[in-house]
Amino acid sequence: MLTNQPTFHDEQSLADAAEDLGNQALQQGLIHSFVVRHFADSRQFYIPDEHQEPLTPEQAYLQFKALVTSSD
Repeated sequence: MLTNQPTFHDEQSLADAAEDLGNQALQQGLIHSFVVRHFADSRQFYIPDEHQEPLTPEQAYLQFKALVTSSD
């Protein structure tokens, strides 16, 4: 469920929020898949376009939020 107030306060919680939004977009059929590569200190997000560079948690959050919000 989306709220108007972000629920993150650091990189880890931002990446968690991006994953949650990615899962929502997936469940709503807005994307076919996404991949998250976990590293010791960060995550990279890939949305199904193998020619696209990996997204940072910030970029992934904004892209997923735009997709989910526009579908409402």
